[in-house]
Amino acid sequence: MARAEEIPGIASDLSFREAAARAIETRSEELFAHSEGVLDTEDIERVHAMRVATRRLRAVLEIFAPCFPSKEHGRVLKAVKRLADALGERRDPDVAIESLEGISAALPKEDRLGVSSLIGELRRVQHAGNEGLALELARVSEEGLHGWLMELADAAHLPDEAAVSDAVEDVALYPGEAVAS
Repeated sequence: MARAEEIPGIASDLSFREAAARAIETRSEELFAHSEGVLDTEDIERVHAMRVATRRLRAVLEIFAPCFPSKEHGRVLKAVKRLADALGERRDPDVAIESLEGISAALPKEDRLGVSSLIGELRRVQHAGNEGLALELARVSEEGLHGWLMELADAAHLPDEAAVSDAVEDVALYPGEAVAS
């Protein structure tokens, strides 16, 4: 499995907001570093590494959600989820093909034909998943997901008072109580 990058500067004396900014920056860079060659169906570990990176990024986005303007956070989280779904559509047949190839190698020659047929069908599914992933990667690039993520990190770097006044519209602090900006 792809090893997680260490988040630089994370320490117990760091504010929650600063930890959020650093985590988003690191997990974003990690995600986009894995994008090169992800459409190569001969190297299935690339898509796996990128899919794992989306899960790590999504976790960071969810954990640190209070640090970000809710509208922008929702837009980014939705885009990361779409990318993760597209990666999953591609990754699932990769895993099945790899397993079936291992099984096929252990079978007598006369029994391999059925498994080969199933692998052929899974390759078609893999190809369709790859086409969907290519479209999603183009969408991510066109929308500027990387830039959106950096904007979230920048918002978390703001002093708490400035970020809160920008981010809070009608946030319920306690049942029946709200703060208006």
